[in-house]
Amino acid sequence: MTFWLFKSEPDAWSWDQQMARGDAGEEWTGVRNYQARNNMRAMKMGDRGFFYHSNIGKEIVGVVEVVRESAPDSSTEDPRWDCVVIKAVKPLKHAVTLDLCKTLPELQNMALVTNTRLSVQPVRETEWKIICHLGGIED
Repeated sequence: MTFWLFKSEPDAWSWDQQMARGDAGEEWTGVRNYQARNNMRAMKMGDRGFFYHSNIGKEIVGVVEVVRESAPDSSTEDPRWDCVVIKAVKPLKHAVTLDLCKTLPELQNMALVTNTRLSVQPVRETEWKIICHLGGIED
């Protein structure tokens, strides 16, 4: 299994909205960055990811799962853009903030810390375990 992080502005698409979609999940549309798109193209069914509230909160709030692999993004006619479908798995018991991640030596190389603009990014297994622990959940 590979791990990822999905960023969303909570006033555009929030964790609560993601949770409300249930097992059907939601297309992760609107990504217009080649690196983020390529990350989605690399995803496999069952991969897990963190759901991150950007701009407002700047915190990891939940865990999601890829339930459909990359396919054309239904929000555009442009064939360059793809998206996956993700479903909410569980909320973190304690949100993990970007500020906290920046203070931890073990997370200094995490994409969330080093490439704050990338909307869909990989997460190393060691980073995954640290964030799950900080968030009060089992990985």
